[in-house]
Amino acid sequence: MNASPTPPRLSAADYELLADFRYALRKFAAFSESAAAALDLMPQQHQALLAIKGTRKNAPGRRGLYVGEIADRLLIRPHTAAELVGRLARLDLVQREADPEDGRRVEVVLTTKGERTLEDLSAAHLEELHAMRPLLTRLLARMGADTGPA
Repeated sequence: MNASPTPPRLSAADYELLADFRYALRKFAAFSESAAAALDLMPQQHQALLAIKGTRKNAPGRRGLYVGEIADRLLIRPHTAAELVGRLARLDLVQREADPEDGRRVEVVLTTKGERTLEDLSAAHLEELHAMRPLLTRLLARMGADTGPA
């Protein structure tokens, strides 16, 4: 095994940028968790709904995602995604539909209730992102200002 090259020395500004960026991400995550909880959802359930609605593969006619795709988007194992889909189905937020092109596959799609829930959450999240935009813009500009390692 080859020895890794010596990492570059970081400046105080690099640490400050990383700390500020991490803080901004955590603030958004805390907002997101709170917004989901207000609708009796766990954060991972919200993430799954958003992945189903917001991720499209290039196949025409797709309305949702397969369980494996949900696992990929949420960075979880397929069996965990299957359990998550089961919980969402029991809450009437998603339903399983046979893939019309491959009957062995099941596509997970949002129900009407899932669509309404996700729309409410997404509107609040976009509002929060708009409020955070000046901070995020400043942080990204600092990153591009050659404050340290690329």
